[in-house]
Amino acid sequence: MSFTNLKISFLDFCKHNRYEKNEKQLELIKDIELFFSTKKPIFNLFSKSNKSNCLYVHGDVGVGKTMILNFVFEKLKISKKRMHFNEFMINFHDFRHKNKVANSLDIFVKKLKKKYQLLYLDEFQVTNIVDAMILGRLFEKIFEENIKVIITSNTKIKDLYKDGLQSDQFKPFISIMKKKAIERELIFNHDYRKKNGKKLKRIFYPLNEKSNFRINNLFRKFTRDKKREEKILTTKGRKLRISEFYQDVARFDFKELCDVNVGAEDYINLSKICKVIAIENLPNFDEINSNQQQRFITLIDILYEKKVLLIITAENDIDKITSSKKLEKIFKRTISRLHELSSH
Repeated sequence: MSFTNLKISFLDFCKHNRYEKNEKQLELIKDIELFFSTKKPIFNLFSKSNKSNCLYVHGDVGVGKTMILNFVFEKLKISKKRMHFNEFMINFHDFRHKNKVANSLDIFVKKLKKKYQLLYLDEFQVTNIVDAMILGRLFEKIFEENIKVIITSNTKIKDLYKDGLQSDQFKPFISIMKKKAIERELIFNHDYRKKNGKKLKRIFYPLNEKSNFRINNLFRKFTRDKKREEKILTTKGRKLRISEFYQDVARFDFKELCDVNVGAEDYINLSKICKVIAIENLPNFDEINSNQQQRFITLIDILYEKKVLLIITAENDIDKITSSKKLEKIFKRTISRLHELSSH
């Protein structure tokens, strides 16, 4: 397939949506046009001899990676699937759990091939050893089946799973990506989410009586004429208790969401029943509570993907919340998304 005047379409798209653009974004549009062009064999989308099966776009938070690839994805007239990376891996592990045969990975990819010519994986990150160990084999098979992949990430390929447990297990993935992926960095000097966002209205700090009054007042507005109930979400035997649930609005203490044995799949199920979530007592983070911070990062990624509005009380100004050292870089994305989820 090929695009016609993709740059012109993108400029019109930015103008219509009042998005800021820069030369780096336009350069990426040109690279994307080449990647999907049928005029140049090396970038031919369907050629089995095509060395470049994957377009991997990385860059700091708020530079427009997802915005650009969403725009391109909508224009593609092929069988395609867009998923948050967490959701993709959950589906993969669930499939293998239900199909306990030696070649379950191959079967999973062949099923993908029957449905899709293109996978779009947003917010690619590797945080656990289970994924690190399997990604090399999984992507090797995906590329063997000539499924094309576009990816967004905050991290360069070589730095994925850096300093992770048994990081040698991740080397096969790095190797296959070096052979099969075109890697592009998108640079922008401003976080467009903060730059173009409205003044924050739903994050209250510090933790005191005034903040408590403000969140209570706002929460009453969201729950007016809605009946309170207690709800329990059960995911693979794990239970997430919602003591304050009002139809499609929920309220939690931070510890109820991030200091318990839950993960991405639990948060996905929560996002399916909630349009608004209030989170109280968001703390500063350090090395001691880094596990809770990792859960919070995953939670915000999913709520952002599912467009769930947030109300928050925090220990500190959202831009001054501290981070554990190992999560410092990725936490910038979380802060950026908090700005957006709490202001629209």
